[in-house]
Amino acid sequence: MSTPAPEAAPDTTRIHNIGYRSYDGPRLGRSYARRSLFSQSLRGAYGLGRSAKSKVLPMLLFAVMCVPALIVTAIAVYMKNEKHLMEYTQYAVYLQLVIAVYLASQAPQSVSRDLRFRTVPLYFSRPIERVDYVLAKYGAMASALFVLTATPLLIMWVGSMLAKMDFAEQAKMFGQGLVSVAILSVLFGGIGLVMAALTPRRGFGVAAVIAVLTITYGAVSTLQGISYATDNTDAIAWLGLFSPLTLVIGLQNAFLGAPASFPGEMSVGTGVGVVYLLVVLGLVAACYGILMRRYRKVGL
Repeated sequence: MSTPAPEAAPDTTRIHNIGYRSYDGPRLGRSYARRSLFSQSLRGAYGLGRSAKSKVLPMLLFAVMCVPALIVTAIAVYMKNEKHLMEYTQYAVYLQLVIAVYLASQAPQSVSRDLRFRTVPLYFSRPIERVDYVLAKYGAMASALFVLTATPLLIMWVGSMLAKMDFAEQAKMFGQGLVSVAILSVLFGGIGLVMAALTPRRGFGVAAVIAVLTITYGAVSTLQGISYATDNTDAIAWLGLFSPLTLVIGLQNAFLGAPASFPGEMSVGTGVGVVYLLVVLGLVAACYGILMRRYRKVGL
């Protein structure tokens, strides 16, 4: 007995027009993507566009950075002083711990999360290259540091006008201070990003940044003090080459007329200052190169 052939299943195929359309708007390209990444990273360094909890620490550190400038300005205006109690170029040196904590907290926030959640390849799937990512992140971190360190100087300069100090002299000193903190921002920003990009774990990045900035400065300052106590003063300036902060101190002393902050008020001559400048430029270039190499691997 033959079995009847099964009936063919009814054709239920349907084509639904759900409205997908090709994009026909403007193609903004790499430059727009780079600017957007820079803007987002700069805003993120102060918690803008993020949760309220993310704003607390950077805004608190920004306030702590500005309070001494407000106090110095108030004293100058009230006492009608002819100059501030501290030089513009010395402000960042005195507040170095605040700068280190800010950098240690925000550099990992800028790059470690992208590494931990493996979102870097998503950036590179767009019209953005590795160099765009590195330049945007580096520029944003340096800019955030510049805002942090230059704002107190601006407060002091405005205070000098209120206290009726000599305009030309204060403008010159203010300009020297801006150049000094600009160098510090570029150098520290690169070092902070390199330390943070070496590990996807934010805690390790925080510890690495603080260690590099504080331990090197403490070790160099100790060795400089020993050299001064043992009358080996020629070594003081050369020892300053081994710490990011003492590099900035020596550079501004050699070329910006800043007071000497080394033991015994030892000054850095022009010849040694050129070596300081070359080392700073070399460190900035090395930080950029390391970041480029790092993101060549993680961007795959």
